[in-house]
Amino acid sequence: MTDIQAPPAQAHSAANDSMSADEIALYDRQIRLWGVQAQEYIRKANVLLISMKALANEVAKNLVLAGINTLTIIDHELVTEEDLGAEFFVSMEDVGKNRAMAAAPRISELNPRVKVFADNDSIADKHESYVKDFDVIIATDLNFKTMTVLNAACRLANKPFYAAGSHGFYGFIFADLISHDFIHEETDSHSTRIANTKESATRTVINVEVTKEGKSTRQIVTRREMYSPMILANTSPLPPTFRRNRLAKVTPLLSCLRALWDFEEHSEAHHVPQPNSASDIAKFTSLATEKHTLLNLPRETLKAEFLRKFLQNVGSQIAPVTAMLGGLLGQDVINVIGKREQPIQNFCLFNGDDYDVPVFALHPVNFEKEGEKSTKLETAVEGMVVVD
Repeated sequence: MTDIQAPPAQAHSAANDSMSADEIALYDRQIRLWGVQAQEYIRKANVLLISMKALANEVAKNLVLAGINTLTIIDHELVTEEDLGAEFFVSMEDVGKNRAMAAAPRISELNPRVKVFADNDSIADKHESYVKDFDVIIATDLNFKTMTVLNAACRLANKPFYAAGSHGFYGFIFADLISHDFIHEETDSHSTRIANTKESATRTVINVEVTKEGKSTRQIVTRREMYSPMILANTSPLPPTFRRNRLAKVTPLLSCLRALWDFEEHSEAHHVPQPNSASDIAKFTSLATEKHTLLNLPRETLKAEFLRKFLQNVGSQIAPVTAMLGGLLGQDVINVIGKREQPIQNFCLFNGDDYDVPVFALHPVNFEKEGEKSTKLETAVEGMVVVD
């Protein structure tokens, strides 16, 4: 049964301590893939999904079928006829209804074991403490300011945060897991991992268990990934390992997304650039060129044709793109909840022109100076609307 109200904190209590025989049978394929312990983590997870457009539809589907404990969806917008082209949890009869309320019953039908809650408030009207009762927070198709404020609130509550959005043929996923431990099994590895070894600027080996099974050697390696908040990642350079030949291959989508967010942030009511407005095109082009230069990317890789196409795609929904992005995001959230495999670190882009899905680790140059981060985070939190 679907609860159409936001759940009280006690509704987020964990599932029973152990899985029933029916659950083991239902999730047999998943258990074979990622193990019983990971499935136990998943079935106790409470996830908050913000906005219910096409991308969130895909994420909701993947998480509910995976067997999480509760899914809370929040969206204050109404269903429009435009939504029907790419969103499969609403139909013509839902036009004019709240988007979260309309989608919740159909989401629940996918897996009755998962408790689905709908909230028709605006996330901007929630106190920053709203996120503390969830294990993972996922924000989709929101403006940059709202994403960064949510990210800051999640950091204060020490909760993993994802942001994602789709713009026609293009899209992105951002992850800020703050500090995340995950396990990776290595069989017949030619080198033995050593605990307390720093593998990169963000990744450290914190534990290694070595077992022998016949002639095979198995290492169970626990690693810890450190993350940066979105407000800092958005202005961070590309990794220093990117030399000129590699910079020439970086998609201009990264520059365009940064330009879009800058445009939104400095426009009234977070207005997005209109492809038929000469002034908007000129302003956006200037911003994109500026972002491209700051990333040290070759000027010739930011072509006018790409800029025009990106602007024509802003705000639109294309089902195959949201399906791919939603699949990537849903799987990464499942991996994070199950503490298996390395998660996204930290920006993943989707360029539908060539089906390229690059991942960039974007961190401030002074990444390890935590004190300098906190000042900007406190500034971001001040933007959160507080209601009693």
